[in-house]
Amino acid sequence: MGKRTASATTLKPDPRYGSELASKFINCLMWQGKKGTAQRIFYGALDQIKKRMPDLNPIDVFTQAVEHVKPTVEVRSKRVGGATYQVPMPVNKTRQRSLAIRWLIGASRAKAGRPMYLRLADEFMAAYRREGEAMTKRENTTKMAESNKAFAHFAW
Repeated sequence: MGKRTASATTLKPDPRYGSELASKFINCLMWQGKKGTAQRIFYGALDQIKKRMPDLNPIDVFTQAVEHVKPTVEVRSKRVGGATYQVPMPVNKTRQRSLAIRWLIGASRAKAGRPMYLRLADEFMAAYRREGEAMTKRENTTKMAESNKAFAHFAW
């Protein structure tokens, strides 16, 4: 596995909503230790959601968005003999969460030309409605796993 951060064990719920998922997200959003900036962006995004979906609690929209993006299966490369197979594997809980967060942030960063908090808000709302780039990414992952079901017997 890659580098593990302590943020899983030392994670404090975020100050505004008391959500651990939110503070995890803020930590992943943060660049170069600028947590203040990351929080501003994140809360800015939630305020946007509040404006556009007034009847919903923005933290619920965010939580649902992450839930919707979480993949249940993914493919991992496995070498058998001379060939490399993409073997479908179930994804464990923590990895599901971190993938979902990574995809949401990645999708928002990929859209240029508007402030980050607007892009994040868009991505959250899209994922909440089960659409958007992060959702597409999850569907592709699931599709790859489906199409490689034949190799499932290589799972280790």
